[in-house]
Amino acid sequence: MLYKFKSKATGDLIMLQPNGRRMLEIIGKISAGDGDGDADKGIILPEQMPAALAALTAAVSQEAADRKAALAQALERNEAPPRFEAISLRQRALPLMEMLQRCEKAGHAIVWGV
Repeated sequence: MLYKFKSKATGDLIMLQPNGRRMLEIIGKISAGDGDGDADKGIILPEQMPAALAALTAAVSQEAADRKAALAQALERNEAPPRFEAISLRQRALPLMEMLQRCEKAGHAIVWGV
């Protein structure tokens, strides 16, 4: 399944299911334990966008700090550095974060699954 985020203020943003689902979990639109059907459709209203941006920013910062700590810990123990996903959360979240910023400024909602 794909997530297709749409708004009148921007072009469409398409994400594969695992990535789109993770973004929705971070911004609180679905919980990690929800079934697949619970995230098929939804909306982010302009008044919800600052909180969504803050949540994504915090998650990106937390991932960067976790990676840095894991590398430092491996160096401290003289172990091989840990392997991380090739694409960071920052790279995956940036298009959605930009969409949220533009839509908030324009006052348009973001929808998916409709």
